[in-house]
Amino acid sequence: ELFVQYLASYSYKHGRGKEKNALTYTDLSHTAEECETFQFLADILPKKILASKYLKRLEKEKRDGEVGEGDEEDEEEEHEDEAVGGSVGS
Repeated sequence: ELFVQYLASYSYKHGRGKEKNALTYTDLSHTAEECETFQFLADILPKKILASKYLKRLEKEKRDGEVGEGDEEDEEEEHEDEAVGGSVGS
């Protein structure tokens, strides 16, 4: 319980929680990715991406034959989505 409380309060303080007066999934996933203490949660709390971007990534990986190629381009697009206001996965 104390761990969950610490994760939630840290995410709230270092995320957009103060601005919105709410704790969001994006705040939690950002904390898991950026904070060294919580990096073991990065696989459990991944960043959300649009389904269309995920499908494009799958098609590209099929064409290239290798997983992981073109990740830099996808990361830039994800950061742009966050700046716009996040994304919704389906």
